[in-house]
Amino acid sequence: MTDTLDGRHIVVTGGTGALGAAVVGKLLGEGAICHVPNAHAAAPVHFPFPADERVRLAHNVDLADSAKVEAFYASVPDLWASIQLAGGFTAAPVEKIESASFAEMMDTNARTTFLCCRAAIRSMLASGTAGRIVNVTARAGLDLRRGSGMVAYAASKAAVAAMTVAMAEELKGKGILVNAVAPSTLDTPANRAGMPAADFGKWVSLEAAAEAIAYLASPANLAMSGTLVPLYGRA
Repeated sequence: MTDTLDGRHIVVTGGTGALGAAVVGKLLGEGAICHVPNAHAAAPVHFPFPADERVRLAHNVDLADSAKVEAFYASVPDLWASIQLAGGFTAAPVEKIESASFAEMMDTNARTTFLCCRAAIRSMLASGTAGRIVNVTARAGLDLRRGSGMVAYAASKAAVAAMTVAMAEELKGKGILVNAVAPSTLDTPANRAGMPAADFGKWVSLEAAAEAIAYLASPANLAMSGTLVPLYGRA
């Protein structure tokens, strides 16, 4: 195997989303083969790579379902890296957060990350691969005061940060490097629509985020592990 991503098999959860498409595009440009689990029966119409021969879409994969996650990862040959982009966001005053809403954030952000990391790590340990794990926490998951008004989201992203650092420490003797990026606000169409008065120039471009994520997932990353990389742009 070369020291590039050429021909390497990489899982990208949330790969059909805005950030996901940017990351998949970046990885394809470096020669990787991308395995993208999708919760629905077909890829969304805006996904730009449905016919690419190096994109393997798997439909009806619920990433909060342990059995479905294990079956999906078992279908990926020679797994090199797993990038967990799937997640969700909600904001509400703490007194208005329903128990179900809190549970949904923990499922969508923390449980999916844990289950995918566990399945990827099982695969890497079984094959003796010194691979890469990349997660996505958030600025509010590191700078907890920024979780004001979004307590459930901040808690779920803080859990992702904690798991990332703990797994990196646990796996350092195996050569598996585990890191996470922590974006502030990403410059996506949805965020622009939701915050039309914001200064978009202060946000983090999808290209910049994809660049950082691709590096952490690559063989070029020889030593970074247990790192929570701030992607704050000018915010």
